[in-house]
Parts: sequence; structure tokens; C-alpha cells
Amino acid sequence: MRLEQRIGRIHRYGQERDCLIFNFVARNTREGRVLEKLLDRLDEIRRELGSEQVFDVVGEVVPANFVERLLRDHYAGRISSDEMLERIVEEVDREKFAKITTSALEGLARRELNLAELIGRRAEAKERRLVPEVVEEFFLEGGPIAGIAPKRERPFIARVGRLPRQLLDVGRALEPRYGRLGREYRRIAFAREVLEQEPTLEWVTPGHPLFESVREEVWRRSQDDLRRGAVFFDLHREEPARLDVYDCSIKDGTGQTLHRRLFVVEATSGGFELRQPTVLLDLSPGVGAPPPIAVGSREESERFLVESALAGFLEEVQEQRQQEVETISRHVELSLNTLIDRLQIQVGDLVEQAARGEEGAAGRLSQAEERLDELNARLEQRREELAKQWQLALADLRHLGSAWVLPHPDREGAFAPMVRDPVIEAIAMREAMAFEESNGWEPEDISKENRGFDILSRRRGDVGVRFIEVKGRASLGPISLTSNEYRTAQRLGEDFWLYAVFDCGSEAPRLIRVQDPARLGWEPVVTVE
Repeated sequence: MRLEQRIGRIHRYGQERDCLIFNFVARNTREGRVLEKLLDRLDEIRRELGSEQVFDVVGEVVPANFVERLLRDHYAGRISSDEMLERIVEEVDREKFAKITTSALEGLARRELNLAELIGRRAEAKERRLVPEVVEEFFLEGGPIAGIAPKRERPFIARVGRLPRQLLDVGRALEPRYGRLGREYRRIAFAREVLEQEPTLEWVTPGHPLFESVREEVWRRSQDDLRRGAVFFDLHREEPARLDVYDCSIKDGTGQTLHRRLFVVEATSGGFELRQPTVLLDLSPGVGAPPPIAVGSREESERFLVESALAGFLEEVQEQRQQEVETISRHVELSLNTLIDRLQIQVGDLVEQAARGEEGAAGRLSQAEERLDELNARLEQRREELAKQWQLALADLRHLGSAWVLPHPDREGAFAPMVRDPVIEAIAMREAMAFEESNGWEPEDISKENRGFDILSRRRGDVGVRFIEVKGRASLGPISLTSNEYRTAQRLGEDFWLYAVFDCGSEAPRLIRVQDPARLGWEPVVTVE
């Protein structure tokens, strides 16, 4: 696909000479037959559409792992050679190419790059990326809920076996979006690096039909548990609270869902507070019944959410959509009006040729007028669609579940040394923030957002970023991380820093900085009941 895109670029960027492009394919191999069929199909569509843009947008139509997935299905015995070639004809569809090449300028406009914005989002992208450890953990823990029993052989490799009927039914429902689900998976990998040593493994990651089917089935089977609710313990909490989890989407006037986001509202005897969904990652499973304390009702919780968060959510998306629609509108008007003007000149020439009685001029004039009508109709249609895309509204506010969070019963016993001292932690945060500022960084305190670290620090005038977890001790003592902080450290690697501040109870606190602390020999702290 990259080769085909480069063909398009050679012809597009100021090339004044004809170019011959040679794609060498080994015909006597399965891979060769697949690639030959794919190239023939692309060339066939190019001739039908009369546009070299087919090669520019092939990545928009054909999934990046399409060929690899076809070959894997074939080697695994799930499809025959003939079925493999038929799938190419089905997937590489003329109508998809026609739709995309017609609006190629709009697609480029939608992707207009804002360098400053991209740099600003770099830290967020790093923080939220899914690493193989997270994918593997979800699949191994969620698999039994979905009806399979994956067996971990070694890091990032597991055995699955035949899939149960109910999971196959889920896969069939998801097939239009993620591709065909196999009936059996022997050995699978969760990390690309593993495939370099064993290329015959099936790489299972978000977007793979097996992963998505397991995720969908886990979600379906967890609905009763979510409605019933649960009890959790929090080591640092002094009073009980109820957490209500919601999700809400934003749709435009065409009915398209633009964004969907999770929200958590914490209800205590003192009122309501908006929390990040990651607050759940710092809790441990608890036992017992909710305590008889008075907190606000769920209706009040929902009203608080609407007033405190959803209006801002809508405003944020409206701002993004406004910039996008304005940019696309300019390109639509420019590109389609340019084509219309060009065609009108051509129609004028053909009218004169027809008047002179030139052979075939009347037929060409009829075709040009029909094309002109199509372009004018498309311009009006796009104007109407863009007007609807301006109109945004909140939709589908759903209550997903509730949980009671109780003070941990061992917070004054075995786990007492791990309980935060707010005074000591404030001193440690002050020392860490001062260090960053004095060294040319711009630190931001996000300690209340439960993101697995306390400070997001950016280098002034650069794209450097640090994710800093701060721990304070009155004198000396062991440093402990929550499971959320430890997993975040694993995920972010060398971008994650631990700032341990000792002697916070003295006049001269000491800051010790550790880069990539997950590489150290941490030991889990547990209690036995």
C-alpha cells in the first residue's frame, strides 16, 4: 500500500514526465497471488474512475493489516485460496474509492495540521497509549468471563483453543467493523516484538476480531453487576462515599456520534464532587454492606453532573467542530467551484463544436452537462450537510453503575505507614514543583485527578514532558506506590519519574529523583485473612 501511495505522489507533485512503475511479485507463492490480485483490482478501479487518486487514498479504503490478516486466516485453514482472492474483490470496493476520491480535498482539509496543538497533545497521547501489558492483562482476566480460558505460556504469549458458540455469535455481529472471527486460535501474541521471533503467532490487540469479541462479551455479561453495584476500600479515605459512573455522547445534526466520555460523580455527606474515572484504579475490592449514612440521591448526582461538567464538555467539542467545519467549508467551496467553473468552460466549447456540427460533439456535450448538474447538486448537498454538522447536542446520558467506597479497615493497622499525611505531602509537592520551575520546566499539579502521577511537567519552548509521582516522608521510610501508580510507571517507562522527598518534617527536605522507577524491585503489600 505504501508503494501504491508513492506512485500517486510521483504523479501528483510536479511530475512532468511519464513514469513507469514496476511492482515485482513472485507469482508462484500465495503471497504473490494475493498481491497480484490486489494490484490488478486497484488498476481496474483506476480505469473505471479515471483517476490516479485511487493510489493516493488506498490506505483510507483498505485496512492496513488487510493482506496480513488474509494470509493468516489462510495459513490457519480458516479460508481457502479462492476465498482469499474473493475477499480482495469484496473488500477493495469501487464505491468506497469513488466516495473517498470525490471528497479527497475535504479529507485533507479535515486533517489540517496545527503544530502547536499536536505538541500540546503529545503528553496526553503518551499517557493514554495502550501498552501490551495492559492489553494482555485485560484479555487474560476478561477471557474467562467471555467463555474462553486463555493459558499464559510466557510474557505476551497465550494459548486459546476453540471458541464457544456465544462468542462466535458476537464475532458475527461485529464482523462488518472488525473482520471475520476465526473458530479457533491456538497461540496468540499481545506484543508486536514477539512476532519477530515467532511470526506465525496471531497478534491480538484492540481492533482484532478476537479481542473486540471478548471485550463486547465481557461488557454484555457485566451489566447486571454494574447495576447491582459493589463495595470498595480506599486506604486514604476517612469517610464513606458513593461513586456514580455515567457516560454521555455528543451528536451532530446528522445523527453522527462525535465523542463519548466517562464521568464519575462522588457523593459524600458534604455534597458532590466530579472525579476522574481513574479514581476506580486506586481502590481495592471490599466486603460488607453500604453504611447507613445520608448522601445525595442519584437524581441529585445526575443534576450535579449536568450543571458542572456536561455544559463544558459540549462547549469543548463545539469549539473543535467549528474549526473543522469552517476549514472543510472553505475547501468544499474552493474545490467544487473550481471544478464547476472548469466544466462550464468545457460546456461552452462543446456548444460551439455542436453548433458547427462536429462529429460526437452533441454526445460529449450531453455528458458534460450531466456532470455539471451532478457537481452543482453535490455542492448544495455538502452545504446542507455542513450546516447540520454545526448543530451539536448532548445525547445518551447513561448511568452505568454505582459503588460504595469505605475507609480501608487496616488503614490504622498493617497499612498505616502507607496512609498519606496531607501536611507532609503538601511539603513534598512544594519541593518538587520548585525543583521543576528552577530547571526550566513548567509543572502542573494534577494530583487530584487520579491519573497515576501528581505533576505533568513540560519543558519551556520544547516538546519534552515528565510524568512525576511525588512521595513525601517526615524523616526516612519506605516508599509505596498504589497499583494505579505502578502500572502507570510501567506504561510510561523513561518518561515517568518518582520524586521522593525525605525529611519533610525538618527545615531542609531532601529530594531524590528516580527515572523509570518501575524497573526497581517493588514488592506487593498484602494482608492475609
